[in-house]
Amino acid sequence: MWAKILFGPLCLLLNRDMRAGTTELFKAHPPGFVISDMAGPLLEFETEMFLSLFGSDGLLVTAEGLGIDRILLQFLRVYSEPGSLVLLLNTTTPEQEYFTEQLRVEGVTHLPRTVTSDVQSTERYNVYTEGGVLFVTSRILVVDFLTDRIPAHLITGILVYRAHKIIESCQEAFILRLFRQKNKTGFIKAFTDKATAFSSGFCQVERVMRNLFVKKLYLWPRFQASVNTALDRHKPEVVELHVSLTPAMRAIQSSILDIMTACLKELKRYNPTLEAEDLSLENTLGNSFEKTIRHYLDPLWHQLGAKTKALVQDLKVLRVLLLYLTQYDCVTFLNLLESLHSSQKIFGSNSGWLFLDSSTSMFVNARSRVYRIPESKKKLKVGAEAEKQKPSSLVLERSPKWEALTEVLEEIERENKSSQHEPGRVLICASDDRTCAQLQQYIKHGSDWLLNRLYHRTIGKRDSAALGALELDLEKKGKGPVRKGTKGKQPAQKKNAKTTKGKSRPSLTLTQMVGKEETGEAAVMGSSGDEDELTDEDGGEEEQLKLDLPSDAYYGVLKEPLTVIHPLKGCTDPHSLTRVLHEVEPSFVVLYDAELSFVRQLEIYKANRPGKQLRVYFLIYGGSTEEQKYLTALSKEKKAFEHLIREKATMVIPEEREGREDTNLDLARNLDPANATTNTRKAGGQEQPTEPSRVIVDMREFRSELPSLLHRRGLDIEPVTLEVGDYILTPDACVERKSVSDLIGSLQSGRLYTQCLSMTRYYKKPVLLIEFDPAKPFSLTARSDFRHEISSNDVSSKLTLLTLHFPRLRILWCPSPHATAELFLELKRGQPEPDAAAAQAVTAESDTVAESADLYNPGPYDFLMKMPGVNTKNYRALIKNADSLADLAKISQDKLGEILGNANNAKLLYEFLHNVVNVPAPIQKTKQT
Repeated sequence: MWAKILFGPLCLLLNRDMRAGTTELFKAHPPGFVISDMAGPLLEFETEMFLSLFGSDGLLVTAEGLGIDRILLQFLRVYSEPGSLVLLLNTTTPEQEYFTEQLRVEGVTHLPRTVTSDVQSTERYNVYTEGGVLFVTSRILVVDFLTDRIPAHLITGILVYRAHKIIESCQEAFILRLFRQKNKTGFIKAFTDKATAFSSGFCQVERVMRNLFVKKLYLWPRFQASVNTALDRHKPEVVELHVSLTPAMRAIQSSILDIMTACLKELKRYNPTLEAEDLSLENTLGNSFEKTIRHYLDPLWHQLGAKTKALVQDLKVLRVLLLYLTQYDCVTFLNLLESLHSSQKIFGSNSGWLFLDSSTSMFVNARSRVYRIPESKKKLKVGAEAEKQKPSSLVLERSPKWEALTEVLEEIERENKSSQHEPGRVLICASDDRTCAQLQQYIKHGSDWLLNRLYHRTIGKRDSAALGALELDLEKKGKGPVRKGTKGKQPAQKKNAKTTKGKSRPSLTLTQMVGKEETGEAAVMGSSGDEDELTDEDGGEEEQLKLDLPSDAYYGVLKEPLTVIHPLKGCTDPHSLTRVLHEVEPSFVVLYDAELSFVRQLEIYKANRPGKQLRVYFLIYGGSTEEQKYLTALSKEKKAFEHLIREKATMVIPEEREGREDTNLDLARNLDPANATTNTRKAGGQEQPTEPSRVIVDMREFRSELPSLLHRRGLDIEPVTLEVGDYILTPDACVERKSVSDLIGSLQSGRLYTQCLSMTRYYKKPVLLIEFDPAKPFSLTARSDFRHEISSNDVSSKLTLLTLHFPRLRILWCPSPHATAELFLELKRGQPEPDAAAAQAVTAESDTVAESADLYNPGPYDFLMKMPGVNTKNYRALIKNADSLADLAKISQDKLGEILGNANNAKLLYEFLHNVVNVPAPIQKTKQT
């Protein structure tokens, strides 16, 4: 029972809003309209899902893996025609390629096109008017809306992918606001499958719907009635295998959990204000724990002591250890554990968990899985003395999942032999690339070969005596690369594609195995330290199985029956697994690791192929943290949907939410600052209308949030390409915006000096704006690096020198883009508007200074301003009385006093120009005879 096994007893939900109007929508479809997909026609609930959103704008929230990409693909198919212009936001390049390829397979002629910076601005209008579906980058779309380069009145609608990421200040929200201001008839339809993203925060889903300008919320959880009905009608055959942890693995898991519990107690003791519910051990195992802990600790990270920071780091390390325990083999786990122990950096900064009794038990059990330690040395503690422990013989405990995988593959082989039909293909899905590489080597060579090789390349490499013992042990036992099955039989998948029937691979000694595949060893081993990188490898004498599949992330194992291993995560193409699933069309799927979205995907895959066999083997460690993580993910999604259902029932949506009328206040632009007082004075009995101010913005700045907020505050944005500055507020005011990281990098590289030099040369009011997040502390200089003298390597010293070198430069610190927008309004109050043509004409290579271009050149001017006695008040008088620096040197001191109006300044300047510093000649010492 698929639903019962994987999802448990779940409640049912009948969403009447989604069912209403379905008949009318069917009648409204044009002739020849077919709802289908390359994987088959849409299921009943998918059709209902599509039609509900097709008939009315809204936000569609589905369960993860429930085929939201199939729904979006149907919208692309409907609107891929010259008669409509539809924009798709928030998609990546691989996703765009996937959607285009799917539409091409279905025979769509007017395929979607991508508008990037490669398309010239003069050509984009023609691209827009050709119609169809367009993938446009957010930055280009914002600029085109502001410059009226895109015909907004011709846009049919906008589709928004990953709608849970739409916040008020993001580029996509800016695009939607500009679209709705200029187009009142087009549709806005949003899609997301991350219900958990709406479970935190106050009225999170309502804020997202407000930014999307939609007033309908469509919820489709896995426990929805029509979803249950459709998927239960054609359920795949499921074989759930609860694999038992070995006693050593169970003891290690218990030790790690004990250590994590102790770290959590310490963390709560040092920080009593933290939410105890969020810091439970169950939540610590989840993928979102690090995000949760950052949410609580980032605002006060600079106030925390070293003990708290060490505890947070230790929890991250312990989570990695739990992952390695169930995900990888015994050698890989021990190698990570030993590297943590030997690393002086981690060892010196940990909070002390390495000295707990549970830590000692963890090390002892981890070593006992790899090698046997003499009884006389078992009582050694974890520390420097532990390095003296020498293995007397190797154990190399096999992973229990490997044995379960062997039984599954043997069962599939027997069924294929007894079947009268074509042998069913096999798809094995593991968590990541490294696991897939290890499974490939295990199936081809066996566990003994793989573990021995892993041991030699890591732990045994650090001890030549252990390596000699391994050679001797192999010779005595006669172990070769071919493993034995659980019942003493050789499984079918151990054969390589080139191996002939009836012949087995010859046994190899350890030396021969090391010398055979030296170049590709990284496939199984990864790095010798943390082992983070994996690539596929195979021996030069063996034929690597190559399949004509659209994915480069698969691992081919056998040709007959076709057996493919593919990772669930980490692929550059997010639809890589989907492509392989539909290309291979397996009859048997082995879930080596559990992934919620792929489980749902298999359900839909089977429901679309009711007459074809699909057996799913579900391997999971019973009573382990792996099982707990999977169940926690299911529980969180279910609670998130229940929260959304309750919020939808009590949500108050104004009628003007969609922005089709001018009464929507979200489309109104505030032409005055929020704290400005109302001007009650009237001229001639009429209140003077407020004209919107204008800000000239560099094109590169549209990657940030600030232009969107400036437009929302009532400022007209004029995008141009600026070489000097980022924002031009007035004809005299130029702003260069920097984040803290950009500021440090620009100071280190010297680029900021050049930028400030250009701003001070061409504008009277140069401004350096530094934005920082008040919730994230920062420091330009470490507390231990404070010094009394100016240092050329110190960031604070460089910033001080910058202010001394450019006295007219103003430095503004803003805690957020919202504060920056408010500040810009204050700076522009009562000032003239800037000219875009003049601002664009200012370049760094210009040889004139704007404020007095006919009087002097920038080089001599800069030199003059650095002379003693010269300042911004008297330099003009000097320029009028001297045509060059040579003429300045001919003026007497009394004359300089009259020009400068200050005898002290005249004396300083005259002595600087005329006095010669007398340096005494070095005294030569003569040798005394």
